[in-house]
Amino acid sequence: MEAVPARVRAYVACVALGALLCLLPLPGVRTPWWAVALLAVLYLACEHAVRRRLGGTFYPVLLAGAFLLPPPAAALVPLPAALLARAGQRPRTLRRTWRAAEPALAVWGAGRVHWALGGRDAVVGCDFPYALLPCAAAVLAFCAVLALLDGGILAVAEGAPLRRAWRGLLSRWLAPVGVHGLAGLMMAVLWRSPYGPVAALLVLLPMCVSWWVFAQYHRERAAHQATIRALVQAVDIKDEYTRGHSERVGQASVMIARELGMDDDRVETLRFAGILHDVGKLGVPTRLLRKNGPLTPEERRIIELHPEYGHEMVRGISFLGEARAAILHHHERIDGSGYPYGLAGSQIPESARVVAVADAFDAMTSTRSYSRARPVAAAVAELRRCAGRHFDAGIVDALARALARHGWHPVVTADVPQPGAPGPGRPSDDRAGVGRGTP
Repeated sequence: MEAVPARVRAYVACVALGALLCLLPLPGVRTPWWAVALLAVLYLACEHAVRRRLGGTFYPVLLAGAFLLPPPAAALVPLPAALLARAGQRPRTLRRTWRAAEPALAVWGAGRVHWALGGRDAVVGCDFPYALLPCAAAVLAFCAVLALLDGGILAVAEGAPLRRAWRGLLSRWLAPVGVHGLAGLMMAVLWRSPYGPVAALLVLLPMCVSWWVFAQYHRERAAHQATIRALVQAVDIKDEYTRGHSERVGQASVMIARELGMDDDRVETLRFAGILHDVGKLGVPTRLLRKNGPLTPEERRIIELHPEYGHEMVRGISFLGEARAAILHHHERIDGSGYPYGLAGSQIPESARVVAVADAFDAMTSTRSYSRARPVAAAVAELRRCAGRHFDAGIVDALARALARHGWHPVVTADVPQPGAPGPGRPSDDRAGVGRGTP
């Protein structure tokens, strides 16, 4: 295990010091200690259940504390859960300190904003819809503190520029914490109502159910990712000369899909399609994929079956959606000269046309043992030359625009040198149009 850098320890110490400063006014604040204790125990129980069984963090109790208690007292609520929870990897003390200080500061900030806007009186008087305004501002403050601190530790630990470290963090926190904020407000209103704290606890039941559903969704998504990762690893092991190719095609497909304005679900489907486009190679004899020398016509016909093999392999995987069509048709050509079915123009599914361009682009820009990588500009020029005959011209233009805007910086996990790679005399494995996609 690598030692934690001194700058990270110093950052955590500064955050912890800030949390302690938030607690200094406690002696002069009228604090309902029984409410602090009850909320702290409740948060401890919820965190234990959520982290152990569902994963994630449960914020409604913290935000209810921000709406019910003076800010310094609200900052005490997350401390027992953080200090008594299992710390996991070492250094445990540093981890516990961070897990205690960060939510304490966030709750304190949310409480300060809520009380400054008169939220306490609105909660006590059940003054709706005015009570929603201080609640929304408090949730925004809570998210802003979390984003600020998370981005800061990322910048300190990895040396990333602050702007990049903070990018997207606030928007990532807002949606889930916003839902938790509404639940926290419901708890606070019921707590102050004639029904008392017992009624407030009933809010947690539907929240726990919804959290369980949310966790199940993420578990299912993780299972999907594991399925795809296993298939890609199997392809990389069988055809080691193109390791990392599938992941890069997935990334290029995502760039094209976003440039075309596809929604997030379709972008994710195109990523799956790009990653799995060559999964049918698992059905092709290894001796053909690794053969030195030209293919015979019969061997070429066998390799050209790999899109159909791939489609058969993934046909029962429902979450892939239109990615299955892309796997089957990514070697079709706009002029109808492709395979396996000789489709032309708009007969070819859009997802397959996207993957075809991404596949050809990566094959041209990747250094293999048998070919040198072309510059990105040269690869785009070649795609444009073949547009309208082999590739969809609109999709080629979309890739060119995306590359001009973002550049090409693929990050893959499988693109590593393999021992025993063949010498430069090894011919291209796209002899039947497999991999390169250019004439």
